[in-house]
Amino acid sequence: MPSACRRDWRSVAFFKGKAGQESYTEQMKRRIDSAEGRARYGRRFATVEPVFGNLRHNKRLDRFTLRGRKKVDGQWKLYCLVHNIEKLAHHGYAQ
Repeated sequence: MPSACRRDWRSVAFFKGKAGQESYTEQMKRRIDSAEGRARYGRRFATVEPVFGNLRHNKRLDRFTLRGRKKVDGQWKLYCLVHNIEKLAHHGYAQ
C-alpha cells in the first residue's frame, strides 16, 4: 500500500543565508568577475583542462574498468604516470 507522503518526483529546497549576507555563489561570481579572477580562470584552461581532455579523449579514460577505491586509485595513478612520461618525452627530456 503506497504511503501518503510518497511522491513520484523529488523536491529540492535551497536555504538562503542570513538576511544581508552574501551567498557563497554570489561571492564566487564576484571573485571570478574581477580582473584577477578572470586572469586566474583564463590560466586554468591552459594548465588543467588539456590534461583531462588528453586522458579522456586520447587515452579513452571515460570510466574506470576496476572496482574498489584502492584499484581505482591505482588505475588513476597509472594514467597520470603515463601522461607525465609522455610530457617528459615530448619536451626533450629523454634526449
